[in-house]
Amino acid sequence: MQSGREIDIGRYRIEQEPFYAEVRGEVELFTIAARQKMAVMLKGPTGCGKTRFVQHMAFRLERPLITVACHEDLTASDLVGRYLLKGQETVWLDGPLTLGVKHGAIVYLDEVVEARKDTTVVIHPLGDDRRVLPIEKKGQVLEAADEFMLVISYNPGYQSVLKDLKQSTKQRFMAIEFDYPPADVETRVVEQEAGISREIAERLVKLGGKVRNLKNHGLEEGVSTRLLIYAGTLIQQGVSVEQACEAAVARPITDDPDMQRSILELVKAVF
Repeated sequence: MQSGREIDIGRYRIEQEPFYAEVRGEVELFTIAARQKMAVMLKGPTGCGKTRFVQHMAFRLERPLITVACHEDLTASDLVGRYLLKGQETVWLDGPLTLGVKHGAIVYLDEVVEARKDTTVVIHPLGDDRRVLPIEKKGQVLEAADEFMLVISYNPGYQSVLKDLKQSTKQRFMAIEFDYPPADVETRVVEQEAGISREIAERLVKLGGKVRNLKNHGLEEGVSTRLLIYAGTLIQQGVSVEQACEAAVARPITDDPDMQRSILELVKAVF
């Protein structure tokens, strides 16, 4: 029977340090949580650096990182594992959660609120002091390796009655709050990641701030640091500033033609 131990966990290790600019002590908080075997919840808007932060911490802590992009069709079996037919026999294939529990990896459930509530219940015994994973189909209860760490993320801005974490889930995690970085930090991130001049990065960040101010005036979500990096990358590749900002800022965050025009007016004002 196939087990997770036959899978090369080394492929989940991050070989090069991902660039991350610390904002408010989150590196130390995460390090202490890892040392104390605490589960961690990262809260914040889309594209503000949550995933990059987890990658950075996995590298620093020298632990494998297994990332699961959660969605509404994600089942408990997708996380834990399932029996599969292989030729004439039935074999067991470990899911990402089981792999992480066995091998002491960081398992990162990205946008966990997108998963079905009956799926998130699976993580409850791992999120408290039990640190166990019941595998009902095999009649087993796995104890997590010492270095195993459970990390989840979600965007509180999209909370609704249907899409929110239950208190029974939330209260198993220490929470680190993320937001768009301060202008000087965001400028350094955009400059570094897009490979552009400091001046262009400063102007893109200034644009980002002005666009985020439109959030209460018809815009559902502010422009992410990720999109500012995309705009900078296009500019660095020779695309005009206006076209780059239209493609990477205005069009991704809104389908409203009037709002798109307003954003392009801001681009002209800033540049």
